[in-house]
Order: sequence, then structure tokens, then C-alpha cells
Amino acid sequence: MDLKQIHELIKIINKSNIGEISIEDKDGKVTIKQKEEQIVTMATAPAQVYNVAPPSSAPAQPQQAAPASPVATGPKADNLITIKSPMIGTFYRKSSPDKPPFVEVGTDVTPGKVVCIIEAMKLFNEIECEVKGKIVKVLVDDASPVEYDQPLFLVEP
Repeated sequence: MDLKQIHELIKIINKSNIGEISIEDKDGKVTIKQKEEQIVTMATAPAQVYNVAPPSSAPAQPQQAAPASPVATGPKADNLITIKSPMIGTFYRKSSPDKPPFVEVGTDVTPGKVVCIIEAMKLFNEIECEVKGKIVKVLVDDASPVEYDQPLFLVEP
């Protein structure tokens, strides 16, 4: 089974109510599991602010920062959608080292847009977005190993 057939099968499974399918042929075995949409809630702690004093005075003292206004904290955490890894492998933000990343923070995405590549068993799998929105956070470093169902991106719909 080639990569294009696998991608088509994934699209068909995503549009159906099938939870999981395994296919085995002479070249190997492929298992596809339906992922569940989940909404992630994030909370942030107030930042520490340090007063930097001139060398002649006392050392800097940490102070608790005032809570930031809702406008300053960015998107509401209760409406973010997580793009998760559909497989175990190595996460890549670019198609090659000399190319730009597929998406950055602030990039508008639509269903079908490639957001990253995950290399698994020497196959480079393009991971497509399934929602419309804006990337607000990249959760994984480039060339890092990822697990199945690990959060990769946060998207504001």
C-alpha cells in the first residue's frame, strides 16, 4: 500500500463512524484509528517581574506581576482546538531544512492544509489540519519525537 492510498484511507475513515481499521499486505501492516475531537483548556500563571536596580543599590527583588488583561493574554483558552499527532514518529515543521515552516503562530489554516510532517518508519507523512482557524501555539520542537495523540498545535477557531 503506498502513501497516497494510506492518505485516502485516512480521509475516508475520518468521514465515517469507524473507530479503527487494520490492513495487512505483503509490504506490512497499517492501523488507522479515528481520533476524537477534544477541546483543551489552558491556564497560565502570572509572570514574575524583577526590578533591575543600579549596581549601587540593593539586589533586585521578585515581585508578583498584576494579572494581565484578557486582551493581553491572547485568545481565550476555553475555545482552543488541539491538533494531535495521529502516529508515533519524528515531528518536522518544514518539508526540508532549507524550506520555510508549513505554519507559524498566527497562520490561518483550513481543512486540508498541511501543518507538519511526521516521519514514521522512513515514511514522511503530511499531517493536514481538520479545522478552520488560526495557529496560536506550536507545542513541539522541530525534529522532536512525538507519541500517538500528543498535542502538536493549538488552533483558535
